[in-house]
Amino acid sequence: MDLDVFAAAHRPDWDRLDELVRRRRRLSGDEVDELVELYQRVSTHLSVVRSSGHDPVLTGRLSGLVARARSAVTGAHAPAWRDVARFFTRTFPAVVYRLRWWWIGATLGTLALSFALGTWIALDPEARALLGTPEDIRAYVENDFENYYVEYPGASFAARVWTNNAWAAAQALIFGVFLCVPTLYVLALNGANIGVAGGLMFAHGKGDVFFGLILPHGLLELTAVFVAAGVGLKLGWTIIEPGARPRLRALGEEARPAIAVALGLVVVLFISGLIEGLVTGWVHITWLRIGIGVVAEALFLAYVFTLGRRAVREGETGDIEDAPAAAPVAG
Repeated sequence: MDLDVFAAAHRPDWDRLDELVRRRRRLSGDEVDELVELYQRVSTHLSVVRSSGHDPVLTGRLSGLVARARSAVTGAHAPAWRDVARFFTRTFPAVVYRLRWWWIGATLGTLALSFALGTWIALDPEARALLGTPEDIRAYVENDFENYYVEYPGASFAARVWTNNAWAAAQALIFGVFLCVPTLYVLALNGANIGVAGGLMFAHGKGDVFFGLILPHGLLELTAVFVAAGVGLKLGWTIIEPGARPRLRALGEEARPAIAVALGLVVVLFISGLIEGLVTGWVHITWLRIGIGVVAEALFLAYVFTLGRRAVREGETGDIEDAPAAAPVAG
C-alpha cells in the first residue's frame, strides 16, 4: 500500500477531526455527531497505517489525534479549575448583571419600607409602645443590639450567620416561583426588621451605633439577599408573563441561570458572614469597620458591573444549555 496516496486521500478527514477536537467546547449537535463518526473512521485509518509498519511519523500523528478524539468522545473534561474560573468570571456576574433592574428594584423598595417604618417608630412614642415595654426597649437599645455581635466566638458566629443568611437568600430566590408573593414577604420582613431596629436606636440617640454595627456586614449581606430576591421575582414574573415563549420553557430558561446565582451567593454570603463574625463586633474603630464593609460592597458591585457587563455583551446568559459541552459523549 502506498502510504503517501493513502494519506493524501484521507488527510481532509484528519484535519477536520483535529479541528473538531480543538473546538470541542463549542460544537453544535451535528458537529458532535460528526466528531464521533470521524473518530471511528480515523481509528480505522490508524489501524491500517500501523499494520503497514512503514511510517512511524504518520503513525505517531494519528495516534495522538485518535487519543485526543477519544478523550473528547468518552467524556474527558477540562481541568476543574477552568470551569470554576469561568463560573466566577463570566457566568455568575453575567446573570447578576443581566437581572440588575430586578434586584435594584428590590433594594429600593425594601429600603423605602425600612426608612418609612423606622421614621414612624423613631418619631411616634405610641408606635414604640406597640413593640414592647419601656424596660424591654431600653434593654434592647442599651445592651441587646450591641451584644448580639459578640455573644458567640467570632468563627462560630460567622458560620451561624452564613447559614442563616444563605437560607434567607435561598427562600427569597426559590419562593419566587410561587408568583412572587413569598419573595415579597421575605423582602418586607427584612425591611421591617431593619426599620424597627433603626427606629428604636434613633429614638434613643443611638443612630451612630446602629449604622456603625449594621453597615460593616449589612451592605454586602443585604445586597446578596436583594440579588436573590430580584432573581426570585424574575422567576415568578416569568410564570405570570412568559411572553412569546411557552410557559415551561420560559421558566426553565430563567431557572437555570438562577441556579448559578444561588451558587455564587453562597460565596458572597460567606464573605459577609466573615465580616459580621470577625469585624462587626470585634473591630472597635468605627470608621475602620465601616470602611471594610464599604470596600467589600464596592468590590462586589465593581465585579458585577465590570465582568458581568462584559460577559453579557459577549453573549453570556448564564443558562447551562448555552454552555459548551466539555466533552461530547457518543451514544
